Amino acid sequence: VRIVESGGGLVPAGGSLSLTCTVSGSKWGIYAIGWYRQAPGKQREVVALLTEGFATKYGDFVKGRFTISRNNAKDTVYLQMGSLGPEDTAVYTCYVDEAYVRQDYWGQGTQVTVSS
Repeated sequence: VRIVESGGGLVPAGGSLSLTCTVSGSKWGIYAIGWYRQAPGKQREVVALLTEGFATKYGDFVKGRFTISRNNAKDTVYLQMGSLGPEDTAVYTCYVDEAYVRQDYWGQGTQVTVSS
């Protein structure tokens, strides 16, 4: 399974940023796909996750600021982030849970930095 992420960068506080994750090479399809993040000195936490049947989970900190969506035909997931604050600064990593075998895959991560 290959995961390609894009869209990280530097944004001022209050700004918006979009992340894209494209998955290829899955033999069994995707059970769950989404984003996690990890800030320096903190544990990795879920940002947004889409599971089979289109159930959606957001981290408690999201509070309506982010939206995850998926293009099934392209096996691509998008994360639209708004009202960003310095506390959102972290490495954001795409996560895939492959169907049937339930194997986890992680992207390399993309840095999101929000300046105050």
